[in-house]
Amino acid sequence: MELLKAIEGIRTPFLDIVFGIITRLGEQTILIVVFCVLFWCINKKMAYIMGVVFFMSSLVVQGMKIIFRVPRPWITGYPDFRPVGDALPEATGYAFPSGHTQNAAAYLGSLGATLKQLWAKVILFALPVIVAFTRMYLGVHYLSDVIASLVITFVLIFIATKVIADDAVCKKRELVIALVIVAVSIVVIVIAALRYHGVVGQASEARQLRDATRAAGAAIAFAIGYYIERMYIRFSVKTKNIWFQILKFVIGLGMTMGIQEGARVLGDSLVPDAFRYFLMVVWIMIVYPVIIKKFFSIKKEE
Repeated sequence: MELLKAIEGIRTPFLDIVFGIITRLGEQTILIVVFCVLFWCINKKMAYIMGVVFFMSSLVVQGMKIIFRVPRPWITGYPDFRPVGDALPEATGYAFPSGHTQNAAAYLGSLGATLKQLWAKVILFALPVIVAFTRMYLGVHYLSDVIASLVITFVLIFIATKVIADDAVCKKRELVIALVIVAVSIVVIVIAALRYHGVVGQASEARQLRDATRAAGAAIAFAIGYYIERMYIRFSVKTKNIWFQILKFVIGLGMTMGIQEGARVLGDSLVPDAFRYFLMVVWIMIVYPVIIKKFFSIKKEE
């Protein structure tokens, strides 16, 4: 807490704006956009690595959040400590580990690990560290929160780049990867259910568990989609020209956001909310790839 108080002392209106912008690199919408353009239009192997890293790290981080239940700094910190106001709406759930840091490390670090240029690697691995600092500057996370997220995600990046080492499809490998993600998702769902009903320790509110169940629902859809696309769909990211690529991306992303928002009619409790994210990822990983293969792809990629 002393570190956060020291960082609070350097706050200025200008830095509040700058770090408020930088911290958005860890927001979910940016990650979705980057993953979709990579998966549908550029390089599926890179997208697979990014997806495995993101969903596994998200499950681990969200699982740890609801296990340890560390309150945010302004709840347990000094009475006069206040976070930067604009950061509060996105600071949901528990503090440890940091979700924003994990998001940024997952997609930026995955890109850094798969690109060959040294300058790109340095920038892409440095950016999540900067995002981690912004979380402390804004007063929404402790140092331990951001360090834990960076370590977890960077370790998973190393593992994923070794496991998904080439473009050749291996049925056993793809099945194992998918089953591991599903298994970890089920564990997170069980922990969330036990916490919600107060079976293990004091019961947690639904809003504190929502991010964990969303992650689990989306991760299960990704695991299913990963296996089905790798084994059966196998669409090509190539199209006739750049305009087809743009059209393909705009249609796909528009439907993705439409599902994310439209499925809110199902309700906002834990199960419907998790199912909403499940549907969104099913669209990204299964339904739209089938459409791409039929209407956009010009030849098989693999």
